[in-house]
Amino acid sequence: MPEALKAVRKGGAVICAGIHMSDIPAMPYERIWGERVLASVANLTRQDALDYFPLVERARIRPHVSLYSLERANDALSDLRAGRFTGAAVLVPGLAGST
Repeated sequence: MPEALKAVRKGGAVICAGIHMSDIPAMPYERIWGERVLASVANLTRQDALDYFPLVERARIRPHVSLYSLERANDALSDLRAGRFTGAAVLVPGLAGST
């Protein structure tokens, strides 16, 4: 989490979606300064997730995902507002362009 916070711009957020996580180590205050947000989502257990994937496979659910590089985050927001994709936009570090 400290490295993720270091990489996030001011006003950005780091969301942790794990229910079984290690302690957050001490870090310099500058990592959270600038309206950065650290939040967790704990709305399911590990077993919930393990039980879910076989159901998805049997139901033949196929997600619709549009990938964007971090540098194209504003394009992702513009495309979302304009309805240019169905499903979710995912920002991927190191991705060249989008798919």
